[in-house]
Amino acid sequence: MTLRFVHAADLHLDSPFTGIRAAAPENVATTLYSATFDSYQNIVDLCITEGVDALLVAGDIYDSADRSLRAQRAFIDGLQRLDAAGIRSFVCHGNHDPLDGWEARLSYPDGCHRFGSEFSPAPVFPDDPERALVYGISYPTRDVYDNLVSRLGRVDDGALAIGLLHANVGGNTDHALYAPCSLDDLAQSGIDYWALGHVHTRQVLRQHAPTVVYPGNPQGRHPNETGARGVYLVEFDDNRNISLDFRPTDTVRWEQASIDISALETEQDLLNAIDDALQSLLDSSEGRSVVARVTLTGRGELNRFLRQPAAPDDLLASVNDQWAQRLPFVWCERIQDQTAAAVDRDAMRSGEDFLAEVLRTADQIREDPATLRDGLAELYQQRRFGQHLAALTEEEIAVLLDEAEALAVNLLAADDR
Repeated sequence: MTLRFVHAADLHLDSPFTGIRAAAPENVATTLYSATFDSYQNIVDLCITEGVDALLVAGDIYDSADRSLRAQRAFIDGLQRLDAAGIRSFVCHGNHDPLDGWEARLSYPDGCHRFGSEFSPAPVFPDDPERALVYGISYPTRDVYDNLVSRLGRVDDGALAIGLLHANVGGNTDHALYAPCSLDDLAQSGIDYWALGHVHTRQVLRQHAPTVVYPGNPQGRHPNETGARGVYLVEFDDNRNISLDFRPTDTVRWEQASIDISALETEQDLLNAIDDALQSLLDSSEGRSVVARVTLTGRGELNRFLRQPAAPDDLLASVNDQWAQRLPFVWCERIQDQTAAAVDRDAMRSGEDFLAEVLRTADQIREDPATLRDGLAELYQQRRFGQHLAALTEEEIAVLLDEAEALAVNLLAADDR
């Protein structure tokens, strides 16, 4: 085997979880407080257990430039464990932990290479420098808007080349445009594997020549960072064939559940449905505790109960009384009520008001989808919208029509709210 390494990024050690921890019971708050540290220890344990050659960390080690002493010491302690096991580490800094941030005067192990503000190569195997090189660069300050790939320069043709970079590739709108570059920039670089950081959702942007990977963050930190979080175990064989193996390292998993109240009749039915949803999340969490957000949808008689001023908080407390003290726990951080009162569609459709006309028009479109295209002819002809409308299948149009009707009913139906 030519090279085996773990690719991690966006550790965000000491992430505060401020609002979440304040509302959580003590056992949940304590678990969240240590979650990013525990995840990092899982990464170090993985490296040692797998006997890899190196750990690569692609920026945002800490949650802020004013990194805590606790976070810095925990990070270096992990690197020292790796060094004692003969595993090298390579680190670059991103927008959350730039080089000009405060840094305690602590000693890094000899086996750790930290990259500066210009691209430079570092050998994975000091006694065999032509075997594999890591090319990395760090942010000198938080706001870096230049294309850093353009600074890479010539890559050694003989050695296996790994690029370590914190950047926004392809203009990902979910993240700030720090160090923006294109996938084509990376493809023409001469690098064999781009170990990226910054985007918190794992994705393989390119499979081969070069392989371009975001591992995502190793520990989810809020309700939008759902599902398994972790790192990639990367292997190159003697022919430079690559294999990627995602390994979860999170200790708490964030999940979301949606419950339709339409078929539920009593408050007990609602509690049972929530229990079933939370149990399902726990069953799929691979033994981890879960922080959940539940959204209630649909029309039904239970909307009367949910409209009572104290009902949402009362429901949330009742659920957490049953689930938050378990081990592993499920803590429901929010129950969102998006329900509406039950309605008689047939009765509304037979009326003479605007809502009745909307429902009758929706039925006409269902019978003859072409009428929708006729009604939206001007939009179909516009460059901005036409390409998206033309790409819709009949099934997709039907789903959008159902959603539009539901929205219209919610806004127009008589309701004491």
